[in-house]
Amino acid sequence: MHEEDDAHSPNPEQLPIFKKGLEIYELTVKITDLIPDEDQMLCTYKGFMLEDAANLTVKVAGAEAADLYDIRMENAAIIRKAARDLMTHCSGLKMFGFKDTQYLHLIREAIEEYRLLFIDWVNTFDPWNYCVDRWGLFNPPGVSADDHDPDDDLK
Repeated sequence: MHEEDDAHSPNPEQLPIFKKGLEIYELTVKITDLIPDEDQMLCTYKGFMLEDAANLTVKVAGAEAADLYDIRMENAAIIRKAARDLMTHCSGLKMFGFKDTQYLHLIREAIEEYRLLFIDWVNTFDPWNYCVDRWGLFNPPGVSADDHDPDDDLK
């Protein structure tokens, strides 16, 4: 990487979406710490929730490092799934008898704030900086999985 590249690529930890993701992770840790160790079902949910909350920062960092549209979109899809699953797990905790449900709304509210930051972040992705996704899921608009990839000429 060149020094001038560093000037154009912000440190992911400085991005508002990363900071909010870290906040959600810390909040999730605090809330799931209230789960009794002897409750196996709730502890299973705890593991899922911590993994999903961690993905809100890990995948932002991965997307920022990759910089390619298709990789960024793939990470964005994983982030979206993790955020939605985290919300679902909050409902699961209630269903399986978690006693401190009064705190779960904090996660839901933080995820809604994260969602708005997510929309802004995804809008910064450069659709012209891509490799053709041969699976056809994460190509920019107008690009098909069967299109010629100019990068193939470099091989």
